[in-house]
Amino acid sequence: MARLDVITGNAAAAWGARLSRAEVIAAYPITPQTTIVEYLSDWVERGEINARFIRVESEHSALAAVIGASAAGSRAFTATSSHGLWYMAEMVFWASGARTPVVMAIVNRAMGPPWNIWSEHTDALALRDTGWIQFWASNNQEVLDSIIQAYKIAEDKNVILPAMVSLGGFVLSHTSMPVEIPDQEKVDEFLPPYEPPHYVFNPKKSDPITIGSLALPSDYIKMRLSIQKAMDNSYSVIKRVSKEFYEIFGRWHGDLVKEYMTDNAEVVIISIGAVAEEVEAAVDEMRENGLSVGALKIRITRPFPYQEIAKIADQTSAILVIDRDISFGWGGIIAGEVRAALHKYKIDTPVYEKIMGLGGDEITTDHIKAAVKEVIEFIKR
Repeated sequence: MARLDVITGNAAAAWGARLSRAEVIAAYPITPQTTIVEYLSDWVERGEINARFIRVESEHSALAAVIGASAAGSRAFTATSSHGLWYMAEMVFWASGARTPVVMAIVNRAMGPPWNIWSEHTDALALRDTGWIQFWASNNQEVLDSIIQAYKIAEDKNVILPAMVSLGGFVLSHTSMPVEIPDQEKVDEFLPPYEPPHYVFNPKKSDPITIGSLALPSDYIKMRLSIQKAMDNSYSVIKRVSKEFYEIFGRWHGDLVKEYMTDNAEVVIISIGAVAEEVEAAVDEMRENGLSVGALKIRITRPFPYQEIAKIADQTSAILVIDRDISFGWGGIIAGEVRAALHKYKIDTPVYEKIMGLGGDEITTDHIKAAVKEVIEFIKR
C-alpha cells in the first residue's frame, strides 16, 4: 500500500527514480545534490532495487554514462547541481541530440564566483535551449511525482527526449515534508518498461551502429528539426500524462502550468519552483485583505506554455513575474519569456518583473505583497 512519510526533497527524488525502476544510475557528488544518489547507491548495495550503479570521476562522465545506457535501451537516471550541471554541459546537448530519454534531477544552486551553495534557478534556466524537457517542482511530493511523469513523457514514442526535474537547493532538497510514496504496482501500471522505438546500440549484434558521427549540413538541419517537432509533440503528451497521473494517483500538480485563484484576478503573479508555494500563501493573505490577486505556476519551461500564459494575461490587468534568476544584460529570464508569449499572441497586458532570492536570499510573503502593491500603484497611475 501507499504510505505517507516525512522526507526531504532529495529523498523524494531518489524515490522517484526507484519507483520508476531506473536500471542504470550514475552520478558524481555535489552539494546540495549528493544525498539523492547516496540513497540510490545504498538501495542498490542492499539489493532493494535492481539497478547498476556506476561510480564515475566527474559530472561529465556521469551524464555520458547514462547517455550510453539509454542508447543501449536502459532506463537511466542521474542527478547534479549548479557547477556540476555546467561541467556536463557538453553532454547535456549530446543527450538530446542523440535522442536518449534520460531523466536528471537538478538541485538548483547559484553559480559562482563567489561560491554559494544556496538556491537559484539560473543554473538550469541557462540550459533551457538544449532540447530537454524542463520540470520545476514546488514541493517534495511534486519532486517524486514529476520524476515518474518525466520518464513517461520522455520515453513516449512521439517525444524521445531527455527531461530534467528541478528542485530548490535546501529550500526543498534538505527540507522535510509529508510525501505519499505510492505502491510500486501502481507506478508499474502507470509507467511500463522502456521500449525504445528505434534501433538501440548493441555491439554484440552482427550489424553494429555508431552514434553521434559526422553529419553534413543537409542532414544536421533535419535532425535539429526532428528535436523541435518532438518538443512540439511533448506539449500534448505532457497534458495527457498529467491527467493520467491524476486519475491513478489522485494528485494534480498542473500540466504545463497550474492556476491558483486566477478567475477575475486584477494581478496574476507568475513564478516557478518552490517560490510558487510562497506566492500562493501571499495570494491567500492578499485575498483576505480584499485584493484581487491570483497566481500561475509555470511547471514546465520547455516546452514553454505560451498559450496558457496568453490566456491568463488576456483576462487580467497586469502580470507580475518573480524571477529567482538573472540573465545579465536582459533581466529576469521567465519575465522575458512571458513577454515573448504575449507578443506572440498580440496581447498588450503589461508585464512587471521582480528579481528576488538570488544566491538563496530569502523570499517571503511580505516581499511578494510589497511587489504586488507596487504593481497596483503603477496600474492606478
